[in-house]
Amino acid sequence: MSFPLDPDDPRPPYMQITNALRAAILTKKLQPGERLPSQSELTKRYDVSRATVQRALRDLQDEGLLVARQGSGVFVRSRTERPVGVRTHIERAFEQPRVTIDFAGFSGETLYAALQEPVDKIRDGRLTPESIIVRLLVPNMADSQAVPVLVDGRAHDPRVTERARDIMLSHSRGIKRLVEELKTLGLVKEARVEVRTHGITPSFKLYVLNGAEVFFGFYPLGSNTVAVQGEAVDIVDVFGLDATLFPFATTDGQGAPGGLFVEQARKWYDSVWTMLGEELTP
Repeated sequence: MSFPLDPDDPRPPYMQITNALRAAILTKKLQPGERLPSQSELTKRYDVSRATVQRALRDLQDEGLLVARQGSGVFVRSRTERPVGVRTHIERAFEQPRVTIDFAGFSGETLYAALQEPVDKIRDGRLTPESIIVRLLVPNMADSQAVPVLVDGRAHDPRVTERARDIMLSHSRGIKRLVEELKTLGLVKEARVEVRTHGITPSFKLYVLNGAEVFFGFYPLGSNTVAVQGEAVDIVDVFGLDATLFPFATTDGQGAPGGLFVEQARKWYDSVWTMLGEELTP
């Protein structure tokens, strides 16, 4: 994976690194699930800045070839087929005057990352929605869930549960701060993020964009070594960034499977939100 950067190559250093890593992944020199060296190690290895390494890794994440797992590092995707790029669709949703995003899943980590670009464009005046309403439906990690649990005996560990709750709260707070700041700055008339928790362990993630597009994907499970209170712990974890999303849209036509799926997804979301959801102030 290590190679000298070519000073005569007209491409910027981040692009040279991106292309080399992409080739290594697609030719299986970097195996699915393999962990990459840390950013510090990569900056030393290629004699570049941390920003250059971060740009290369971010581009490969956007392509669906790498995933970053909080507290664990950056990994080659377990499956290297190209997933649906929900990021582009979320940005397109912000072109409408009234934006609604409903998310159901574990933490909203992918949503938080995907919101950065459209929010920046609103700040720059390139996007001008009138209202933004985001709803997050996440598990109540104060209760024991089926995952995450210890690999050994599938036992529950309060430290692991607390870690998962902290990750969920971190991204919920980030989304709330990103969106609601737009109203504070006077850039959007209405901007609101609501969070509700429930007792169902999610087996899938779901996005409903402007009530017209749905993205659905199953959560893969696997073993993961994470740092918990300074100790390396092996857990059965949810790899949300590895979920392949399937798109459905009302524009598929009346009576078409896509439109029917959108309708049923909205009904499911509203029913869980209303019947089981408990308000959470992140």
